[in-house]
Amino acid sequence: MPFFKSLAHDAGPPAVYTKYPAIYEPWSQMSQATMNGPSPLTQGERELIFSYAAGVAGCEYVYVAHSEVAYAWGIERGLIERLLENPDTANVGAKLKPLLAFVRKVMLTPNAMTQADADAVFAAGWEEQALQDAIAAAGRAAFMQRLVAGHGFIPHSREEAAKRAKRRIEHGYVNLYPAFRK
Repeated sequence: MPFFKSLAHDAGPPAVYTKYPAIYEPWSQMSQATMNGPSPLTQGERELIFSYAAGVAGCEYVYVAHSEVAYAWGIERGLIERLLENPDTANVGAKLKPLLAFVRKVMLTPNAMTQADADAVFAAGWEEQALQDAIAAAGRAAFMQRLVAGHGFIPHSREEAAKRAKRRIEHGYVNLYPAFRK
């Protein structure tokens, strides 16, 4: 149950976005650019990074919702859960591992980041844009964690999250909200 009496019992971020469009329309546009704009990372990889970052930070709402989006983009079902269990043994490509390690560290100990963390990503073959996009997705996860926790939103079931994931893929991050459609 949300902390705000003006929100429905099953409300989530879209209710806040449409109630405060001056704040959240630019946020949705940034989200659209981060998650669906040009990038060396696929949309599925960006959703994987976003949901992994949320899971590492302990944000079940975002982790559940966006792992389903990652799976809808073709990421192997269960991979994010395995990454959260043990990132060293999860079956991800060698190129992706240092990027995910960077994301994990920036979520857990952001002030401990060093040049060596970035260099490991570059040594794996990623360009600066990919690392920037991963950082943006992780930063987005941190923001969303505070938004959902601050409003008291309850995570959706996996089944409901999977239904909503299809809408997210069809409409993106801006056109999903009627108040932002132009």
